[in-house]
Amino acid sequence: MQSWSAPSVPVLPGRGPQLRLYDSADRQVRPVSPGDTAAMYVCGITPYDATHLGHAATYLTFDLVYRLWLDAGLDVHYVQNITDVDDPLFERALRDGIGWRELADRETDLFREDMAALRVLPPHDYVAATEAVAEVIEVVEKLLASGAAYTVDDAQYPDVYFHAGATVQFGYESGYDRDTMLTLFAERGGDPERAGKSDPLDALLWRAERPDEPSWPSPFGPGRPGWHVECAAIALSRIGTDLDIQGGGSDLIFPHHEFSAAHAESVTGERRFARHYVHAGMIGWDGHKMSKSRGNLVLVSGLRREGVDPSVIRLGLFAGHYRDDRFWSQAVLEEAQGRLHRWRSAATLAQAPDAADVVARVRRYLADDLDTPKAIAAVDGWATDALSYGGHDSSAGRTVATAVDALLGVEL
Repeated sequence: MQSWSAPSVPVLPGRGPQLRLYDSADRQVRPVSPGDTAAMYVCGITPYDATHLGHAATYLTFDLVYRLWLDAGLDVHYVQNITDVDDPLFERALRDGIGWRELADRETDLFREDMAALRVLPPHDYVAATEAVAEVIEVVEKLLASGAAYTVDDAQYPDVYFHAGATVQFGYESGYDRDTMLTLFAERGGDPERAGKSDPLDALLWRAERPDEPSWPSPFGPGRPGWHVECAAIALSRIGTDLDIQGGGSDLIFPHHEFSAAHAESVTGERRFARHYVHAGMIGWDGHKMSKSRGNLVLVSGLRREGVDPSVIRLGLFAGHYRDDRFWSQAVLEEAQGRLHRWRSAATLAQAPDAADVVARVRRYLADDLDTPKAIAAVDGWATDALSYGGHDSSAGRTVATAVDALLGVEL
C-alpha cells in the first residue's frame, strides 16, 4: 500500500535528550532505549469512515515520537497497518450499497490526505491486511503446530482460535483481571459466546469462509485473517523481534494489543513482544464521548473544508497530554487559533529574545513523556516576551520557528 508524502523536517543543532515514555505494561515512565534504528509499529485504521480527531490525536502522538527520535540522531523504522478486511467495513459497505473494496480504498485515500495535511511523518511500511494474508497464514500455521491454536469442531465454519493461556505472561500488558477482560472482549470485537471454543477469551485467528465475504485459500481452509493476528504477522515480517514501541489508542490495550503481543510471543518464544507499549488517550467533543453512534464525530477533513489550518489542529490536540482522555470544543479550537497567530507574529519580528533557552526547554519537556502542555507553555512565554518587549537577536524568530517545526510539526 502506498503511504503519503513526507513533510520536510528541519535538523536542529546538537542532539535532543533521551526519550522517556509511559509504558502501559510496566505502569511507569521509563527510558526508551533503541539501537541505531528505532522501530515502531502503530495500529492503523479500519477504513470504513473518515478520519476523526481521535484518530488524529493517536497518529500525532507517534509523530512526536518519530520527530524526537530524529532529533536524537536515530534512524526510524515505522510500520503501520490498514485493517481493510473486517466486519465493520463489510457492514458499512452493505449499509451504503457500495463494494467493500471500493469503500476501503476511498476512506484510505482520505486518511492519507488528512495525514499529509497534518504533516504527520508517514510509515516506511504501510501494509494492508489484504497484502499480508500469506504472512498471517504462516503465523497461524506455526501457532497450530505448537499447540497454541486449535480449530473449533464445526463442520460448517471451522474457525481457528488462539488459546488465551498459550503464554504464561498473558495479561501483562493490560494488567486487567479476567472479568474485565471478558467485558472488554465482548465490547471490542471478541466472541466469548462462540460455541466450541476452549475458553470464552480465546481469540479468532482465521475466520472460515462465510457467504458474501472475501476469502483466501489456506492449509486450514478458505477464510480470512482475524484482527489481532494481522498486526502480529505484519510487525514480525517487517520488523521482527526488535520492536521498540507498539502503539495505538488506549482502547486497543485490550484485547487487540494484548492478543497481538501474545500471538507474536508464542511464535518467537520471546518474553515480551515490544520493549514499550504506548497508548494515547481518547478525544471527546464538548463534554461527551465522541462516537459514530452519537453522531458527534469531528472529522479532520471537515475542519479542513472549513478552512482550519492543520497547525491549529495539532496545537489544539497538543494542548492536553497525550495519555489523558480530553475534549475538543470550539473554545479549544479558538485558543489554538489565537496561539498560532501569536507564535507566527513573534517569529516574524526583526528582533526577539534569545531562543536557546526555549528550544532547550521544548526538547526537554517533549522528551519527558511527550509533555506537550509544558512545551507549548514554554513557546507561549517566549512569544509573549517577544511581542511585549522585543529583544536583541535578529535570528531568534527563525530559530524558534525551525524548532517548533522540527519538534512539534507546527509551521510558523
